Amino acid sequence: MSFQGQCHCGAVTFSVDAPLPTRAISCNCSHCRAKGFLLAFFPADQFTLTQGGDQLQSYRFNTHMIEHQFCTVCGTQAFALGAQPDGTPSRAINLRCVPQADLDALELVHYDGASLR
Repeated sequence: MSFQGQCHCGAVTFSVDAPLPTRAISCNCSHCRAKGFLLAFFPADQFTLTQGGDQLQSYRFNTHMIEHQFCTVCGTQAFALGAQPDGTPSRAINLRCVPQADLDALELVHYDGASLR
């Protein structure tokens, strides 16, 4: 089972080879809070960028551990590149960019990223 996502304009598309999540992380760090992200994390090998790699730009802040990817056409940040604490490569998917996701039905897990420095 897999699901698909995209940026606002459709220039960047991706698929994740996993069931659609029922939980999402709502982080209060300055970046996530300003952009309203609802995130779900997956191993990198379950993620496939299907279109628009040439339209992506990276943004890093604070600890520079997460490589936020945004579309240079519409500015939407649909996913980010990172690693789990054990170093395993992962992808953070912005579920707001997944049309199939029922955002109102998600169980929200609140993460205090604002306290990390």
